[in-house]
Amino acid sequence: MTKQAQLRSALTTLCATLRPGEMLPSERQLCDDYRVSRMTVREVLGQLESEGVITRIPGKGTFVAERVARSRLHMASFSEDMRRLGRTPSTVVLHTDVGVPPPASIAALGIGTEDKAFHLVRLRLADGLPISIDDGWYRADLLPGLLDHDLTQSLYSLLNREYDCPVDRADQTVRAVASDERNAGWLGTDVGSPLLAFDRMSYSRDRCVEHAQSWYRADRYQVYMTVSAGDGSQND
Repeated sequence: MTKQAQLRSALTTLCATLRPGEMLPSERQLCDDYRVSRMTVREVLGQLESEGVITRIPGKGTFVAERVARSRLHMASFSEDMRRLGRTPSTVVLHTDVGVPPPASIAALGIGTEDKAFHLVRLRLADGLPISIDDGWYRADLLPGLLDHDLTQSLYSLLNREYDCPVDRADQTVRAVASDERNAGWLGTDVGSPLLAFDRMSYSRDRCVEHAQSWYRADRYQVYMTVSAGDGSQND
């Protein structure tokens, strides 16, 4: 291995043993400890910073960055997604009730304007850190007694196991928003901080069983996808 590769491996291992926000040794200390040039140290630190492993603050030093959950857009519950990423998921139920949903959820669920549905708001965490808030409405006629179950576990697994309603597809949009006071308080961030807002309609056998909005901390969660030209042509 080259000295640069050795230093990169050593710093990656070091960052994995430290907590987010802890400081790394100075550039001079790294030069002395690993017997490499200042140029090599800066090159490796630049690579790790671009990958989100570390954060460098001029005049203060180099710190371990917050661990970001990087999820591919696909059909999976939050719990499954976090376990796949090597994180430990957990859930706090913030609110439950039965009532008439707002107009957007009535339309999405395909129910009458006076029909009631189950309302569930949950805080989702990974390794004990708040990641997102899920605020969803659920078809009461298809999911009787839903709120009586343990709602801290995977909801999609529950729908499949207890109601024979496997979620097999979803229509979803995502946009960037600024955190309001409610979401900032629950997510432990500042009012106005960036969030990723998802609006999702989930279906089981072509029946919409869930209309949910989710807000994710943008500093702790990313989405990625693979795109290709559908017809093989190139556009300017």
